[in-house]
Amino acid sequence: MQKLKKVSPFRLNSLLRLQKDPKLALHLFLNPESVAQNPNPNPDPDPKVKPFRYSLLSYDLIISKLGRAKMFSQMETIIEKLKNDTRITPEEIIFCNIITFYGRARLPQKALQVFDEIPTHRCHRTIRSVNTLLNILLRCREFDKMVEVISGIEKYAAPDACTYNIMINACCVMSDLERAWYVFDEMRMRGVEPNSVTFGTLINGLCVNSELDTAFGLKKRMEMDFKIKPNARIYVALIKGLCKGGHLSKAIKLKDEMLRKKVELDPAVYSTLISASFKAGRKGEASGFLEEMRRNECKPDTVTYNAMIHGFCQENEFDSAFAALSEMEKEGLKPDVISYNVIIGGLCRERKVEEANDLLQDMPRRKCAPDAVTYRTLLEGFCDLKQFKEAASILDEMIFKGYARHSSSISKYIDDLLEGENEEVWGCLFSLVKRNPTDRCIWRLLTSLVCKNNRSDSYELFDRLINGTLILD
Repeated sequence: MQKLKKVSPFRLNSLLRLQKDPKLALHLFLNPESVAQNPNPNPDPDPKVKPFRYSLLSYDLIISKLGRAKMFSQMETIIEKLKNDTRITPEEIIFCNIITFYGRARLPQKALQVFDEIPTHRCHRTIRSVNTLLNILLRCREFDKMVEVISGIEKYAAPDACTYNIMINACCVMSDLERAWYVFDEMRMRGVEPNSVTFGTLINGLCVNSELDTAFGLKKRMEMDFKIKPNARIYVALIKGLCKGGHLSKAIKLKDEMLRKKVELDPAVYSTLISASFKAGRKGEASGFLEEMRRNECKPDTVTYNAMIHGFCQENEFDSAFAALSEMEKEGLKPDVISYNVIIGGLCRERKVEEANDLLQDMPRRKCAPDAVTYRTLLEGFCDLKQFKEAASILDEMIFKGYARHSSSISKYIDDLLEGENEEVWGCLFSLVKRNPTDRCIWRLLTSLVCKNNRSDSYELFDRLINGTLILD
């Protein structure tokens, strides 16, 4: 028998990079020699073969693939394997990535556990991992945990600008601007220089809380005292604040200032101005902003077109809304579910439910899947018109697609359906009970239907459902 050619760690790294499927990548990682030589490897490796000597990069690649795929149990197995591989000293960035993966999955306790266990992997914690942890705790709104981490931060390193920026952002999220200013002052007192992110975070917090005068004062201060030029993010925050306060003309002047100072334009600037134009009754200016974007080589994005679509729907100009939808596609942009939900909502509001339903049925052809909002909007539209048969059909599709797992989200509509006298309501409620037999709300609705319905077999159906002998078509 021909002896198998050994696979080098370098070759394994290349194979892992090329493999897009995380499950196959994991199999490749665990069986590098057999997978490289045989596309259908024996799952039981030869015990006489020496253990493969993995490189740190191999661990990094497979952990990243598993983390992005949210295959956390498998990822934890690899992390334990890395811990036991004493030849290798892991770098802190690997654990920062793991913390980030857990944060994106809204698993803050797992992230905290990884942070606490970093020293057991022969790796030192620095301000880098502290900042990564603080950032995901902020994302998960675990403010108390943030305070605990910050209170012991000196054990790892002195806070840097990133640390203070995260703390200021947390204060702004909690609308505690007084505390945000305190952190800003402490930052400077400790000799840490604020940067554009610091000012952008504070200015955004001020604008969200409608403190526009203070926000513009801080913008002037950063330019005069700190010699920091405002970037697009800061201008977007200020323009949104002005539009929120009904100061469209001032917002347009601020946009013109961006052009004069040659600040890189952001589509969010124009999206905000387009929405504000419709809201202020100046819809004629909205199309002008779209043309100006193109002249200034600022490409409209999906949010920009959704702002146009929403404005047209508010004005009941549905032909223009559909035209904007088509223009999106011509520009190479894919309308998202919000694009369709806005139009469907506008049509239902104007009692054009059949047109809304036609658009819903056309969404799969347009390669956009409806979501729970799409179905609820249409369900409410049919109920308002007392078209209970059509409403029951929409509800049945919601149940089939898993958008009605919790009865509280649809009980209002089922109450409306109980006004009707149709078989579909029975089928929908029975489907709900079958999928969630412990939901009190569903049973209340079903009992109401049995009590009000005059059909002779109502109680027999009810008994069969309770006993689990009812078979639904």
